[in-house]
Amino acid sequence: MVSYKDLGFVNTREMMGKALNGGYAVPAYNFNNMEQLQAIITACVETQSPVILQISKGARKYANQTLLRYLGQGAVEMMKVMAKEKGLKEIPMALHLDHGDSYELCVSCIESGFSSVMIDASSLPFDENVALTKKVVDYAHPYDVTVEGELGVLAGIEEHVKSEETHYTKPEEVEEFVKRTGVDSLAISIGTSHGANKFKPEQCTRNEDGVLIPPPLRFDILEEVEKRIPGFQIVLHGSSSVPREAIKTINEYGGTLKDSIGIPEEQLQKAVKYNVCKVNIDSDGRLWMTAAVRKHLVEHPEDFDPRKYLGPAREALINMYKHKNENVLNSAGKT
Repeated sequence: MVSYKDLGFVNTREMMGKALNGGYAVPAYNFNNMEQLQAIITACVETQSPVILQISKGARKYANQTLLRYLGQGAVEMMKVMAKEKGLKEIPMALHLDHGDSYELCVSCIESGFSSVMIDASSLPFDENVALTKKVVDYAHPYDVTVEGELGVLAGIEEHVKSEETHYTKPEEVEEFVKRTGVDSLAISIGTSHGANKFKPEQCTRNEDGVLIPPPLRFDILEEVEKRIPGFQIVLHGSSSVPREAIKTINEYGGTLKDSIGIPEEQLQKAVKYNVCKVNIDSDGRLWMTAAVRKHLVEHPEDFDPRKYLGPAREALINMYKHKNENVLNSAGKT
């Protein structure tokens, strides 16, 4: 058993509580490799933002769970050294399992040093979702590990998480779910979705420039949830904005991403004014990294050193994460 405290992480309870009271959201960024992790830490130290480092089931398998533990330790040390070198404060960091799909996976992550886990049983009937979520909570809380549950189903595809359509969260269920499970935070479905193709074109309207505009988020659901569980920590998944500049670059340099539509950043800014205190962003990082790699390799076909094309990709990610912290989630300067 490895405690997250020994690795230097914090859990999300206090971090997200401060965000809830401070009118901002903690960024929750997924990573799969060293360059993504370096970019997240660099951007969050330089903007003085707390951060939740997210690892999915697929990323954990890709990187190897033992290696991830040491990578986690390295992340904390990197943060401390960088903060000292720049004359800045150390920032709080949590290590979180994103979309855990089984009790066994959550237990494994808790025992290997994760400070927070998500059990996503949202595709199950309500009572089964409650039972599985409570089982994870009962195991996690004695180790002071926080647990995120989910009510409602997001459409889209992201690794093993897949749904053809959205099933909005039913506000009338949230009180019972929170009470029966003892969960620390709750991911809800109000119109965000996974992946880069979040909406079908026929679901959108076009502005005067012909750009597809997705339907607005269901703030009526968010308002009702807030009334029923006031002061509770709410999470939004599938919140990448799928920037058109990144899509354009990818397609200009050989990609074929069509009808890629994300969540407008002004919608996320509005959501943060409610109880939303954690916002998950994954696809935007993948898109900017891919755009930078494609551009470099086309412009420099002679390069074969990974550092030559992963370096620009890392810089693109740093700029994107800084933008999210400073201009979308309002988490900059909130250490």
